[in-house]
Amino acid sequence: MDIDEDIRDSSTPEAPATKISRQQILTLISMASINFSSMICYSILGPFFPNEAKKKGVSQAMIGLIFGIYALCTLVGSLILGKYIVQIGAKFMIVAGLFISSGSTVLFGFLDQVSDGTVFIVLCFITRCVNAIGFSAAVTSSFAVSAKVFPEHIATVLGFMEIFTGLGLILGPPLGGWLYQSFGYEIPFVFTGCLLFATVPLNLWILPSFDAVPSQNSFLRLCTRIKILLICFVVFTLSSGIGFLDATLSIFAIEKLNLSAGSVGLLMIGLSLPYGAASPIFGVISDKYPSIRKWMMVVGGMATAVSFCFLGPLPVFHIRSQLWLTVLMLIVVGFSLCLTCIPTFAEMITCAHENGFEEGLSTLGLVSGLFSAVWSAGMFFGPTIGGYITQALNFEWSAGVQGALAFFAVTKGQQD
Repeated sequence: MDIDEDIRDSSTPEAPATKISRQQILTLISMASINFSSMICYSILGPFFPNEAKKKGVSQAMIGLIFGIYALCTLVGSLILGKYIVQIGAKFMIVAGLFISSGSTVLFGFLDQVSDGTVFIVLCFITRCVNAIGFSAAVTSSFAVSAKVFPEHIATVLGFMEIFTGLGLILGPPLGGWLYQSFGYEIPFVFTGCLLFATVPLNLWILPSFDAVPSQNSFLRLCTRIKILLICFVVFTLSSGIGFLDATLSIFAIEKLNLSAGSVGLLMIGLSLPYGAASPIFGVISDKYPSIRKWMMVVGGMATAVSFCFLGPLPVFHIRSQLWLTVLMLIVVGFSLCLTCIPTFAEMITCAHENGFEEGLSTLGLVSGLFSAVWSAGMFFGPTIGGYITQALNFEWSAGVQGALAFFAVTKGQQD
């Protein structure tokens, strides 16, 4: 069967199709497998790695940097790979990225065998950097491919894909915590790395190739648009909050709420479950009523700001840290992050087209690369700065800083 030929024929925008095409079905399966397996690999660290690293003599600030370096390398990789997606090939980027990411995930599982201190820290940085390059290749290309195949329903498809992102984030922490408690440090990474590797032959078989012409447009021109910059700042605050929770929530829950590593994994479901459940709903709303996308981001950002302030909660409120309040605020954060995030990618593409960027894979690569880069910048800032503030002050104040960032993004967005 000639999938490539079928793809090129069906990708020509003629009349709106009332029935989902074979190309679109294959693309949905491919993107779902990438999102699900990648997010499981990413999220398993949260429940046990910070505590395991502390046993190796790693400080809270350095733990935050180990989480953050992943995002920093993803940022650099996204910008470079997004620019050259046409020359490299979207399918090759996805398959190669998955292969690299799966291998480095497995290797990360054997770092408990190395000596404590500097050697452990350096090897953590190396494996996380390699993993991040593979991840950035797969994710940047998958965003562009999704927008290419579903040009009229970008937010809807993104919302659908976020179901699998949410599932990966939901299953990752409890699975990682359970495997760690039952079998030790190595098995969580070996298991999830092999799961990610299984998507390599799957995507080689079902994912089509895409023909496109390189564009002369650049990230610099894209970033000269004020609306694009404002949306990027919103995306930055979202990912910063998620990255902050990845690096700090588990230690807070273990020390302040007296939870085990397995229970911390279940606690993190409070964030990922509402995010995944609400994503398709907000995606459909965003595509059906594009005029309200701005207000979706504003309302979501405001709710995010409030919930982060009460997550600790902030000492100025004089409220004691309690499990039920933490769970409730994580649920609110999950919904509000979803409400804010889902419209952003579609709105960036719309803004690019309105400012003279041609409709094609090259422009989609630029937008998806910028989106992934800004998201990664937040994922670097959140764990790194959040980890430092947590070490210098405490989790409660650090969460309040994340809330202030979200509030600042809302006020700037309203000025647009």
